[in-house]
Amino acid sequence: MVDEEGMSTAEYAIGTIAAAAFGAILYTVVTGDNIVSALTGIIGKALNTSVG
Repeated sequence: MVDEEGMSTAEYAIGTIAAAAFGAILYTVVTGDNIVSALTGIIGKALNTSVG
């Protein structure tokens, strides 16, 4: 029985490419105009809400 421990070079390459693609997609979503305006609206509502 072969003891396989860790990732091979090909698995590292695929993992790195997947992580980079996920980062690019996340950056695009977060920096989009819709997200910025939505977050601004949420923060504005939270600050204008009266407590008590």
